[in-house]
Amino acid sequence: MNVEKIDKSGQKKNARWESFKEWVKKHILAIVLVASAMVIAGVFIIAIHSIKYEQTASVELKLPTKKPAPKKFYSPLTGVEIANEAAAKLPVTGVMIENSPAARPQSGLKKAGVVYEAVAEGGITRFLALYQGEKPALIGPVRSLRLYYLSWAAPYQASIAHVGGSPNALSQVRNGNYRDIDQFFNDGSYWRSRDRYAPHNVYTSGEKLDQLNSAKGYNNSEFTSFARVDGKPVESPNATSVNINLSGSLYNTSYAYDKASNSYLRSMAGAPHNDREGGQIAPNTVVAMEVDVEARAQNYDGYEDVKTTGSGKAYIFQNGAVATATWSKADINSPLKLTDESGKDVALNRGQTWIAAFTPGRGSVSWQ
Repeated sequence: MNVEKIDKSGQKKNARWESFKEWVKKHILAIVLVASAMVIAGVFIIAIHSIKYEQTASVELKLPTKKPAPKKFYSPLTGVEIANEAAAKLPVTGVMIENSPAARPQSGLKKAGVVYEAVAEGGITRFLALYQGEKPALIGPVRSLRLYYLSWAAPYQASIAHVGGSPNALSQVRNGNYRDIDQFFNDGSYWRSRDRYAPHNVYTSGEKLDQLNSAKGYNNSEFTSFARVDGKPVESPNATSVNINLSGSLYNTSYAYDKASNSYLRSMAGAPHNDREGGQIAPNTVVAMEVDVEARAQNYDGYEDVKTTGSGKAYIFQNGAVATATWSKADINSPLKLTDESGKDVALNRGQTWIAAFTPGRGSVSWQ
């Protein structure tokens, strides 16, 4: 064994170790400072990441939730938007309005929600104007009731404003099942105008009808009427001029479609049909129904009644177009329905609906 070589190798190792210890002693402060800096930097980085995470989590928790769209309410009578659900249950009032030449121009027709038009007698037509909620300040002239108008009004759970009526109509409306507000028994709610002569001068007002309904406890009406839809002019109109002949030249009507308002400007006896206070009458939808007539079933007095129950052909004019439909009504208290060839309800435009009932052979409907 070579002892000298081992000793020299060990001496060299000891010399390197001693040299390293001397270097550490000289630089110990710098080493400590560097190590401390590294520790502090690590803590700072961790803290920054923690803060960022907390901020991100906080922002995510505070994201605003999407508010649901406000609920809309629509009139069951006209389909137009109304203020609230309570307005949809306000009482409906039907007013019999005269249409003889001496009664023109009428008051209140323009603001009616639905109007039914038919011959009363002698070729003279008459209107049943239905209102819900806000009513005109002036309505009239008010005239007598016929059984078929009562049949059209009954499904709306409507009060019936009239001045007397045919024997069978009065027998029915006074049987306790209807809201009869006949002028004969409620004289304070009607008055006679001095600018017209009797019997064409009985008037009422929206305010007086509301007061009368309230006094009798007629505070709401619950009913189902026509399906409604937002109207839009068709691209290819096929019915922009409509003629509905009900009896004769003094009572025949026509409608000119106005695309701008998507309504039908009504004329009667060859001249624009104006409401005395409201101006041009222009329903959003016009319906012409074919109906039969029959002699009055009780207390025969030589007059006829329109048959309102059963079914028949109807023509619906809206958006500049015509659609053929079927009208049907099961009984006096059932609603009038308008259905297509598949039996589905035809949706009518929101707004005023004017329904004219004519008897084929005595009246007619045409368009172009």
